[in-house]
Amino acid sequence: MSRHVVSTIQAIPPGSRKVVEVAGRSIGVFNIGGEFFALRNRCPHQGGPLCFGRLSGFPTARVPGEYHYTRKGEILRCPWHGWEFDVKTGRSWVDPKRVRTHSYPTRVEAGPPIQNTAADGASGETIEGVIAESYRVSLERQYVVVEVP
Repeated sequence: MSRHVVSTIQAIPPGSRKVVEVAGRSIGVFNIGGEFFALRNRCPHQGGPLCFGRLSGFPTARVPGEYHYTRKGEILRCPWHGWEFDVKTGRSWVDPKRVRTHSYPTRVEAGPPIQNTAADGASGETIEGVIAESYRVSLERQYVVVEVP
């Protein structure tokens, strides 16, 4: 299992997501109430970009007429055909025993500052006539790490 630092925790605030490329896979990283979860960005139904879908929850009722909205932001709906998945497990809401998208272990780790490699503090590179400048950057934060087999 290989570990990949995909983001700082500050870059994915609660209720949001970030889609990243890890080991040739598109993976969505979600922050639900300060916990991080990672899902393959591919719906098992027809390969749609699952992690760009709408996050929602479910209404529940103990008795008729008494409704409560539960699991807010924990259910992901595929933008292509509306298939719903539990962000925490990757399992389909309709058929959790047979249908799922791949989920990846995540954790938050403290780490040393990440710095770019520009020796003089700034560098430039020309790509098709566009100049991209980079500057020395240091981030002293906690990082979200995704484990990929």
